[in-house]
Amino acid sequence: MKLGKLQEVDIRKIWAHEQYDFSKWLASESNIQELGDTLGLSLTDIETEKFVGNYRCDILCKDEITGKTVLIENQLEQTNHDHLGKLITYASGLDAAVVVWIVAEAKQEHASAIEWLNLHTDDALSFFLIEIHAYKIGDSDPAPQFQIVQQPNDFVKTVKSLAKNGDMNKTESSRVEFWSQLNDYIDQHGKPFNKHKATKDHWYNIAVGSSQCYVSIELVNIKHFIRVGLYIPDNKELYDHIYESKADFDAAVGYELEWQRLDDKKAASIHTCIPGLNFSKQDNYPYLMEEIVKRAVAIRNAVQQYI
Repeated sequence: MKLGKLQEVDIRKIWAHEQYDFSKWLASESNIQELGDTLGLSLTDIETEKFVGNYRCDILCKDEITGKTVLIENQLEQTNHDHLGKLITYASGLDAAVVVWIVAEAKQEHASAIEWLNLHTDDALSFFLIEIHAYKIGDSDPAPQFQIVQQPNDFVKTVKSLAKNGDMNKTESSRVEFWSQLNDYIDQHGKPFNKHKATKDHWYNIAVGSSQCYVSIELVNIKHFIRVGLYIPDNKELYDHIYESKADFDAAVGYELEWQRLDDKKAASIHTCIPGLNFSKQDNYPYLMEEIVKRAVAIRNAVQQYI
């Protein structure tokens, strides 16, 4: 078999201008989704050229799952102090919770600065430094690639924050560890969906492409099971619409489902349960991680035609 040689392409030959070329390209649905996959976020509500006083940032958007504001600043050159200062100014002015700096080349001192910011801020803030590269093989079209230089260490940051506040008990610590292991599993198995930071919460949500619902993973350690299902916060019509095709939905998911319309509440859910959760006995964690991902993906795929 004949193999080609990977060649890097000067990104300025692809995007001559940051604002009119690169930012416009990045703001398109498929490309912002690819960036989101790299960050572990589901990016929605895209705005370009958002003004902050007399300045304007490149892209402002939100994470669909957490609702956090995401600021993206592009620099198709080597990092410098000026852009680092602008980044912090824009983040402050727009109250951004996630700050993403995309550059052609990250200098060591600026990579260290982003690492320092992640280590010395609480879990309400996250900083990413990403290099954008492009490659081709022979006469092929250039293929862009996002390469993470610095990102928050969510496990360390969360534990540090909780320990500082003195409010993490044994159960909460076990949840942080469980979600961290789930994130590792997601990374190691092709990132079937976007991960998000490990927290002390008993739930972990996955975007399905609509604000009407999401896939929820819940740890019910007191009853030793994990609930994986579709959670609909406030839309009985959507639940009823899916229920009309209950047999087809059950077959598409492939697992026994419990349907809960919850008439006395705004929310509704369709879920399956995985037995065997025990924070004190973790030998079955690999099995649990596998089942969580399989069922979450199955539910996410099954709901696509209804939203």
